[in-house]
Amino acid sequence: MRRPSDPMPRHAEHAGHAERTEDAGPGGRIRRFSRGERWIHRSTAALMGLCVATAACLYLPALAELVGRRHLVVTVHVWSGLLLVVPFLLGLASPAFRADLRRLGRFGPHDRVWLRAALRRDRVTRRPAGKFNAGQKVYAGWLAGAVLVMAGTGMLMWWTGLVPLVQRTAATFVHDWLALTVAVVLAAHIGKALGDPEARRGLRTGSVGRAWAEREHPLWRPGE
Repeated sequence: MRRPSDPMPRHAEHAGHAERTEDAGPGGRIRRFSRGERWIHRSTAALMGLCVATAACLYLPALAELVGRRHLVVTVHVWSGLLLVVPFLLGLASPAFRADLRRLGRFGPHDRVWLRAALRRDRVTRRPAGKFNAGQKVYAGWLAGAVLVMAGTGMLMWWTGLVPLVQRTAATFVHDWLALTVAVVLAAHIGKALGDPEARRGLRTGSVGRAWAEREHPLWRPGE
């Protein structure tokens, strides 16, 4: 047993230093996402990117001619779409992920203030936000619903014997136009991320600067 007077082991010093750095004052960093949450985001992003890329190869003649092998592209598109729910389902085993799902599902008075200021492009009014702002909550909810609708209409198109031709035609119409909308929304999401290096760093490393968190998410209390 180590006596109080004994020197602290070097590895313990490093561990203590890392912990202090994460919780250090204004210039320190705080934990935002767990490793599991970052894995879920990356896996979902990769599958969504594969869906969009293969869809483009199916619907844009220039890309279709360049890539060829339409049956393979269709197969990859279908399976990448069906697998989109897998990271989410596996992520339910993570307490941190479940806690963030609850945060995303709660919409309070401060979120309405944030949305009004964002829609009016009001840069004067303070935009209060918890761990996730109102825009992120709307985006997450809309995308989750869009993925479910895309999966349902896609299955009707793929397994042609499930419903009559009229329903398959309607499913194709919904699927195609919703796919275009998803592409536009994803482009806006990526553009927003490119303009916020600290948010990207949080998704890459799991931690963000304390000053950024206090500025962008003033109502967020890490650890709660």
